Amino acid sequence: MKHKIHVIGAGLAGCEAAHQIARRGIAVELYEMKPERYTPAHRYPGFAELVCSNSLRADRLENAVGLLKEEMRLADSLIIEAADRTRVPAGGALAVDRTAFSDYITSKIKKNPRITLHEGEVASLEGLEGIIIVASGPLTSEALSQEIADKIGGERLHFFDAAAPIVMGESLDYEKVFAASRYGKGTDDYLNCPMTKEEYQAFYQALISAECAQLHGFEGQEVFEGCMPVEVMAKRGEQTLLFGPLKPVGLTAPDGIRPYAVVQLRKEDEAGRMYNLVGFQTHLKFGEQKRVFSMIPGLEQAEFARFGVMHQNTYLNSPKILDAFYRLRADGNFFFAGQMTGVEGYVESAASGLYAGLAAAFQAEGRQMPALSGETAMGALARYISSSPSADFQPMNITFGIIDPPEQRFRKKAEKNTYLSQRALEEVRGWAEGLAN
Repeated sequence: MKHKIHVIGAGLAGCEAAHQIARRGIAVELYEMKPERYTPAHRYPGFAELVCSNSLRADRLENAVGLLKEEMRLADSLIIEAADRTRVPAGGALAVDRTAFSDYITSKIKKNPRITLHEGEVASLEGLEGIIIVASGPLTSEALSQEIADKIGGERLHFFDAAAPIVMGESLDYEKVFAASRYGKGTDDYLNCPMTKEEYQAFYQALISAECAQLHGFEGQEVFEGCMPVEVMAKRGEQTLLFGPLKPVGLTAPDGIRPYAVVQLRKEDEAGRMYNLVGFQTHLKFGEQKRVFSMIPGLEQAEFARFGVMHQNTYLNSPKILDAFYRLRADGNFFFAGQMTGVEGYVESAASGLYAGLAAAFQAEGRQMPALSGETAMGALARYISSSPSADFQPMNITFGIIDPPEQRFRKKAEKNTYLSQRALEEVRGWAEGLAN
């Protein structure tokens, strides 16, 4: 193996990149600072730790993220393989047992003979020769973050990210909560905490008046819409939560009445020992979380396995500095992958690692990787981060809105999305087969 590629970070993007590179017979030097050092959001020593949620979102091709996952399956994605092996019931979503998911990926990476693991923080890029993929995540350490900023000319941005609390299943009041999926889709994998109008109004007033944790070291007050703290959302108006995480539509309580508001709980593990409060990302003080969230029917005696936390995430002004292979325009041996590129979400981060890893591997072979078009989810994401015309570049989840539109008109949205998915998968299938040549 005459070539080798350095991959910094063993999160979802880094592990996916390392896996793809190794598949092509190229040696990988993988650097991970855990367990020597942890970010404020990470707790588990394993690789590819899921923090904000255990859900990889919708798993149907009528949804853009469902398409993205299927494209990744066609490209032999390690992350999607791990998710399929460790999934837990979640209606129409792909959710996983977080510990089993991390353990599966960690084992695969450590057992790969082409991947050499280096434990400890990478504070400097000096001494790393050849091709480098930085997949250190949105919580990149300050030393490495500054080194990256110096290299790219300071083109970096910041936003806040928040994680939801987790409660123990045995501490819930099952006489009040009921199992059901919205609109009856899939199996009843969510627990629902119904609220009357009076209960909701009391909860709302407590939420908007609760004390938030002090945010040290944050610049500005930007909040990314995709992971907005529930208390910030609530302050936009009393009805806002009723059209957001507490919307009651599609749910009927066992007494046949639709609740005024509903808080949904999603399994964190297959056995149902822990549940995530869906949409309840927060940076309230821990004591305030206990006080306010215990007002939710069914959670009066809830034991919190983890309180919600908030942290600063960093992402690049990618359209100015990266090309459509996640490669630094000013230095062809330098790639980025993961949320720091401006893709938002677990699946999107892994997809960027897959694409950047393959592009780096081809470059090590002295070739240019064939590019996917904007008719595919992976190609559209790569195009978005490298050519977004917006003067205010923001992180983006995959959406059919950034995929090239169909050539013909469709009367129904579902029909159009199905067509777009089939068209994309046909291209990706041929692309993946061609990579083997």
